[in-house]
Amino acid sequence: MRNNVQEDHHEELELYLFTPGELEAASPAHPLRIGHNRAKPNYHIGPRTTIYYYLMFVIEGRGRFEQNGGTYDLRANDIFCLFPGMTHEYATDPEHRLQKLFIAFDGPMAAQLLQRIGLTAEQPHQSGVLNDQLVRRMWNILNAASSPEPGSAELGRLAGFLQLFHELERITTTAPGIDQPFIQDWLEQGMHFMKVHYTEGITVAQAAEHAGVERTHFTRRFHQTYGITPIQYLQQLKIDKAKELLRDTSYTLTEIAQTVGYPDMFTFSKAFKKLTETTPKQYRLRQQTAPSQE
Repeated sequence: MRNNVQEDHHEELELYLFTPGELEAASPAHPLRIGHNRAKPNYHIGPRTTIYYYLMFVIEGRGRFEQNGGTYDLRANDIFCLFPGMTHEYATDPEHRLQKLFIAFDGPMAAQLLQRIGLTAEQPHQSGVLNDQLVRRMWNILNAASSPEPGSAELGRLAGFLQLFHELERITTTAPGIDQPFIQDWLEQGMHFMKVHYTEGITVAQAAEHAGVERTHFTRRFHQTYGITPIQYLQQLKIDKAKELLRDTSYTLTEIAQTVGYPDMFTFSKAFKKLTETTPKQYRLRQQTAPSQE
């Protein structure tokens, strides 16, 4: 048995409580407690409410979870969340006793953080999303809580907490059953990444990685949602900026090509003509000779 494990009539429980430091309290969300439990055959919690968010990892066993009018079967590798102010109830199957890791947290953007991994008050459960890496991440946070290093507990705790959600987001974005607003969220992240960094020679693979999904999945969803591929979107951003520079500056064509992210004049001119049916030089000349709109 591990240190700091308490045992009563319905569970073995290892629990660590955190007092948020100044940095944690100012963050969008921060951990408040972390724990691990093994259910006994009569394990049954609730009905009751909580004042914090509780993210639960089912390591093994089976059970039942009820919240906000929904009932969910629990199995190994499921995750579920207790939302504050909502009556919840959960219990183990006596023949397949639950073992869970859990982390409680709060903060002004805690609900948005959960939404990024596909958990909402209306859908507080996802099945089969855990893997060995995520479970190890939770054990690492719990082990650090059991023997914190002097002077570094706050930063390490917050970093571990956010890394946990980062890894969860990467896994759950492609899981079935994610609501369209969540898909839209990571698509917009990828689009924003391209809009900010298109002049730096970025690839679609980098945009997909930033959004937390695989490249093929990102490309397919992007095309379905916006009607163009990510490659086409990157090219359009570059050409639109090039048009602006051709029209409003005296930069040379080589300077403009490099400014918008093309390696040389030939590549720039070829891409420009493909989208506009004219060369950069011809476009600039027409803009200079066009009648004033004033």
